[in-house]
Amino acid sequence: MSAPSPPTDCPLCRETGGHLVFQAPHWRLIRADEPNFPAFYRLIWQAHVAEFSDLPPPQRQACMEAVCAVEQVLRDALQPTKINVASLGNVVPHLHWHVIARFDWDSHFPNPVWGQAVRQLPSPAVQRLAIPLAELDQRLAHRLQAMPAQPAP
Repeated sequence: MSAPSPPTDCPLCRETGGHLVFQAPHWRLIRADEPNFPAFYRLIWQAHVAEFSDLPPPQRQACMEAVCAVEQVLRDALQPTKINVASLGNVVPHLHWHVIARFDWDSHFPNPVWGQAVRQLPSPAVQRLAIPLAELDQRLAHRLQAMPAQPAP
């Protein structure tokens, strides 16, 4: 019996989903194009599954280790006020984790990034980061590259 093919209407099956930072056999890390939230990353599972519980335990562990690694790099590099980690998938039912560095100065803080803005920023948010995005992406890729090999499916 062959595995079901991914739905043709799934944008995360068809497209990278943003600026590709790192790709591993089972997942990829992208930086989302969100001008108000420049340190907004998504860890996207390569195979089309809708729910985290669809993964076998070793793959769930590997996925969460990668999510934690992204969070740690963002914390170390940017010293954000908070890191938001979420797996929603209401609009795109393909397993992906949002890992977002939040700052008390960002346009929506303390509201969720999908909520209502509470302030206008006087300059682009990217200019307020402690390091340039290219360097942040490089740090993330370096950390993810150093992770142990992912388990077989």
